[in-house]
Amino acid sequence: MPALKLNRPLAFIDLETTGTSIASDRIIEISIVKLMPDNTTHTETFRLNPTIPIPPDSSAIHGIYDKDVKDSPTFKQLAPAFLKILEHCDLAGYNSNKFDIPLLVEEFLRTEIDFDIESRKLIDVQNIFHKMEQRTLAAAYKFYCNKDLLGAHGAEADAKATFEVLLAQLQKYDTLEGTVAFLQKFSSANESVDLAGRIIRDKKGIEVFNFGKHKGKPVAEVFKSEPSYYNWMMEGDFSLSTKRVITKLRLKAFNKQ
Repeated sequence: MPALKLNRPLAFIDLETTGTSIASDRIIEISIVKLMPDNTTHTETFRLNPTIPIPPDSSAIHGIYDKDVKDSPTFKQLAPAFLKILEHCDLAGYNSNKFDIPLLVEEFLRTEIDFDIESRKLIDVQNIFHKMEQRTLAAAYKFYCNKDLLGAHGAEADAKATFEVLLAQLQKYDTLEGTVAFLQKFSSANESVDLAGRIIRDKKGIEVFNFGKHKGKPVAEVFKSEPSYYNWMMEGDFSLSTKRVITKLRLKAFNKQ
């Protein structure tokens, strides 16, 4: 029965937010379940003032309203504390590679903090679940842990459930290894270059677009033949992390000329 084998802490993260846009929405609650190499855990949960109104549709899901967070600190105020908590941690979550981690990085970038992501391993428990069973977090919790998920859509309840589901997955599937490196590779949907998955690497390792009219085409070739596409992306509703990536790719291609 494989178990988690950690060389450094693994932080399970869950966010409640104003919406689903990485570029424009904000975090209103974050919970971090930090698993240490000695298998002890530390849980910290924070409510945040998003500085923008919370849409009623979002409040209906997670139960957090403007009045609940009007006196809470902002992300910018707590950013140094989050950096300290996540120092030297690999990251895990449920659908985290597509949403929680990109939005967390985006919030750091808005405060002009370059949160290091390249040196961290990222485990997406949802991708493991979908590859094995293809269900939701509540169903995963019932399936793997034989428990009902009480307090679903609360950041702490979801983060703790995600942690328990991963441990149960390791117990259930002999093919899974308990190392962060293996779980990162297994839980990755594709080899994304940017956190939002707008740019991925093809089978040859070349950076290509993963959306729109140029999907599957090399980024460098598109920017060379259609320079206005770069300007359109930089001015568009793309995340700051995506814009940083395409700028690096554009500069790399320019330096090769």
